Amino acid sequence: MKVEFLAFPKAFSGNVAAFVAADKQLLATAQSINTDAGGTVARAIDASRFTGAKGQSLTVLGTAGTIARLTLLGVGKNRELDARGAEALGGILAAEANAAGQKAVTVAVDPVKGSKLTPGQIAARIALGAQLRNYRFEKYKTKDKPEQKNSLEQITVFVAGPAEARRAHGQLEPTVDAVFFARDLVSEPANVLYPAEFARRARELTKLGVKVEILGEAEMKKLGMNVLLGVGQGSERESQLLVMRWMNGPKSQKPVALIGKGVCFDTGGISLKPAGGMEDMKWDMGGAGAVTGAMRLLAGRKARANVVGVCALVENMPDGNAQRPGDVVKSMSGQTVEVINTDAEGRLILCDAMWYAQEKFKPQAMVELSTLTGAIIVALGHERAGLFSNNTQLSNKLRAAGAGIGEKLWRLPLGSKYDKMIDSEIADMRNVTNSRDASSITAAQFLQRFVQEGVAWAHLDIAGMAWSSKGDSTTPKGATAYGVRLLDTWIADNYEK
Repeated sequence: MKVEFLAFPKAFSGNVAAFVAADKQLLATAQSINTDAGGTVARAIDASRFTGAKGQSLTVLGTAGTIARLTLLGVGKNRELDARGAEALGGILAAEANAAGQKAVTVAVDPVKGSKLTPGQIAARIALGAQLRNYRFEKYKTKDKPEQKNSLEQITVFVAGPAEARRAHGQLEPTVDAVFFARDLVSEPANVLYPAEFARRARELTKLGVKVEILGEAEMKKLGMNVLLGVGQGSERESQLLVMRWMNGPKSQKPVALIGKGVCFDTGGISLKPAGGMEDMKWDMGGAGAVTGAMRLLAGRKARANVVGVCALVENMPDGNAQRPGDVVKSMSGQTVEVINTDAEGRLILCDAMWYAQEKFKPQAMVELSTLTGAIIVALGHERAGLFSNNTQLSNKLRAAGAGIGEKLWRLPLGSKYDKMIDSEIADMRNVTNSRDASSITAAQFLQRFVQEGVAWAHLDIAGMAWSSKGDSTTPKGATAYGVRLLDTWIADNYEK
């Protein structure tokens, strides 16, 4: 989608959007259009439930003159319009434009009283929100009807001081590329995106300066990563360990490690899942998609930080060579695991990936993302990801980063009594307990056993957030790329100098 920032014109035409504040307060452009139209806009508002509250919208037809369609965007009360709110306005505008079959829209960005953002910053965020909402994964569609396709091709933003808006938007452009890259990865079907193909696509990041290394099964075997390899041994597709390095910070700075679960397809293995909904398991690599997208974003904006991304990429399949319930395997850490349920595979691949990252890179902090448990959806729905951590400071910083860009987290507890629930009689631990009680927590306890002393660690269970059946203001239905912006914001706020 083409984005353009221009100074205010003498007159508006075509499909136009303008701001209205709370309690039906028309801002400058909306007021001017209303006056020219003999009060048509105000009367349309009075005949509706639109009040100008944050996130509301109202489309008015036949206002007069050269304006074909006027979309009123609610900016809310004083101080309400922040970056996330401005992005939402852009997303709302894009969604309505596509619903109406519009190819181009214009939006007038008047100063919003009380907002901490300048008009240029608001303009840039509106454009970003429209771009993010305009995403559609349609490469396999051959017979789409015109009304099913996105029609929006251009958004023109009128603002006083368009040069500032262009600069601000230029800084945000890598976000669009990274989010779309992650959404594409998660959206691909498993017959197309298997571990080696995921790794191949990640190699594209070398063009941005990311150092990419791929470890195959022979190399992982030498390292003792038997728990990870055990998950993939039932698949004809070879497991991979994807290692990405972006080292653009001070040489003295220890890196931050990002770990991603990349189960490119999860049948459950011998502990086979029910058939209903199994097709959704193509996005069981959402954590790896988010980590890879975050690495792309960091490189795209030349982040002044040292960051390592490690993704365990496997398929969990049930053939004659598949891992069996009751098997005992030895991890890279030397700890042994009794595999009770082969469908609890995510924690198995992550434990070796986490240990590798700590042994190889000695990170100061480690954050892992995974679509790990269905129980986290039962607990938190599709509103927040679960957060587990051994470090309150790290936890608070991640929550703050997520809140700022609309990727919310909720911290859940860890504790010794939960930890005892995964003790095994014949190995150091078992991968699941004998009950469903606290299953998201016990999964986190399993992972914590592979965190080395002194490493600040957080586990984000994004099972309810990686894919959306409804979408939101800046995300259409499907892959969300949840975590890409959260990780980038967290690193920008805390590790860049």
